[in-house]
Amino acid sequence: MAYKTASRQTIQRLPLYLSYLRSLPSDGPTNVSATAIAEALDLNDVLVRKDLASVSAGGRPRIGYITQDLIFSIEQFLGYRDTKSAVLVGAGNIGQVLLHYKGFAKHGMNIVAAFDTDESVVGESINGKQVFSVDKLSNLCERMKVRIGIISVPAPSAQEICSILVKSGVMAIWNFAPVQLKVPDNVMIYNEDWFSSLDQLLKHLNDRLHDNI
Repeated sequence: MAYKTASRQTIQRLPLYLSYLRSLPSDGPTNVSATAIAEALDLNDVLVRKDLASVSAGGRPRIGYITQDLIFSIEQFLGYRDTKSAVLVGAGNIGQVLLHYKGFAKHGMNIVAAFDTDESVVGESINGKQVFSVDKLSNLCERMKVRIGIISVPAPSAQEICSILVKSGVMAIWNFAPVQLKVPDNVMIYNEDWFSSLDQLLKHLNDRLHDNI
């Protein structure tokens, strides 16, 4: 069955549902309802029902979903069940944090190699991942048919690295550099703007503090 294309907002909520479903006791009820998920996550049940309908046709009125089937459907939709190779460019502070993170495999991604221009880290192994010179980036991506690129380089270098990745066949880019990158329409890009998130957090905190005055 071909499911509807999910919105970005739905895709952002699906990992929440997956985390909740995985947390349910293995000896608990076989089925789970959209209403129960909504109540557990403090979300609107109509919204949850609509999100789940984007990835699974298994829901039944008054019965809900078979929990394990729903987990499988969400994992399959998000691509968790097929590990995807990725490369990381920029083995500095942010890059090393990402290289040490052990949860990527659970989410269907495997960083196969890292790249940098800093000779002090080129040739090193970080958490089992070899760091190569950037001039080897294109060859490795083409040879291994890598489709995911992670950019954690300084802003002035980010667009050049992005262009190399795109020319090498990368189709999805996760950008940690503080700059908006230009990519062709057929390339997906997600900008991880930590400072924007921090600004929003501080704004909400300030609003709450002023409301309590």
